Amino acid sequence: MADTQVDEKQAAKAERRADKLARQIGSFAKEHGGAEGQIAYIGQRGARIVLVGEDGGWGDLVAPSHAVARSAVEKSGITVHEDFDGEFAAKVKTGPYEWTRMAGIQLGGPKNG
Repeated sequence: MADTQVDEKQAAKAERRADKLARQIGSFAKEHGGAEGQIAYIGQRGARIVLVGEDGGWGDLVAPSHAVARSAVEKSGITVHEDFDGEFAAKVKTGPYEWTRMAGIQLGGPKNG
């Protein structure tokens, strides 16, 4: 009986987390004129939900499990891609910060930090 209570508490906690993530995804989508996403497994840490707005803005959220991430994107109603490539990846707009931070050092840009 104790195991059932623990399982119910864990399920309720996962549901609350999925609801919160879905609200965050919805806010992102509203701010960026819509959004699409992709879920990536990141090991014991859980799953990463990568979001790309219709305006090219992007961001990510971390869910404690792939199941919670899947539930969150389903509740939010966004389109989910299996991979982050092709037309979906091409929608991402990067600016000077991203170029400096992610590639600047390798390309002879300013040092970070």
